[in-house]
Amino acid sequence: MMIYSLQLFRLLFAVDDHIFRIGKAEEIKRPWKLIAVLSLVTVAIYVWMAMLGIGSASLSSGVALANPSAYELNKLWFSVGRAIYSLVFVAFILLVPSLLFYWVTKVPFKKLLLMQIVVLFVLLVERLLWIPLSVYADLAWYVSPLSFGIIASYVTDIPFLIYLLGSISLFQLWIIGFQLRFLTKLSSVHQAWVWSAVILFQLVVWTVTAVVTHTDVHLLNRWFE
Repeated sequence: MMIYSLQLFRLLFAVDDHIFRIGKAEEIKRPWKLIAVLSLVTVAIYVWMAMLGIGSASLSSGVALANPSAYELNKLWFSVGRAIYSLVFVAFILLVPSLLFYWVTKVPFKKLLLMQIVVLFVLLVERLLWIPLSVYADLAWYVSPLSFGIIASYVTDIPFLIYLLGSISLFQLWIIGFQLRFLTKLSSVHQAWVWSAVILFQLVVWTVTAVVTHTDVHLLNRWFE
């Protein structure tokens, strides 16, 4: 019986070889330890971002104006909220696409979970690279030079379009390519279905991200006016 145990870095640098091994594997060794480690890393990254004040500008300024003594308590609760959000983020990235793609392709769920672990790792790398851009260059995530939002900001003043294109980064495009590669090699369904599922899912995620960002900014601005 062929057993496959996920080797994250080797899979990243020898994608086709490891996808072939995953496809041939009759049993997938449960990657719970790796998932636990990535979950802890995700929490640490988001709490660190919260402590740096990333994403809390509107909230912090409002509290400072209303009651400066509440700033530190507000910062603590913001960090707790970001920690909870990070765990929801991990669960979403690992489970939702895996379930959707299982329904479309019938590739075993455990194998799809391996794919999404790689996706989660790449997203964390993207987030880490963005932190210094935010701290030292004061760039919001949607105008990162790694995304298309910075180009959109030069050609349009429509916030929603900037947020939407800002959701599309070079890392996101790599993820789409990786998922297409993984699913087309392991699934027997027509490739058109695989391409449709992957691209439509990403479009929905990008659109929801843009809508939430646009709504959140407006809500905060109205709250602290």
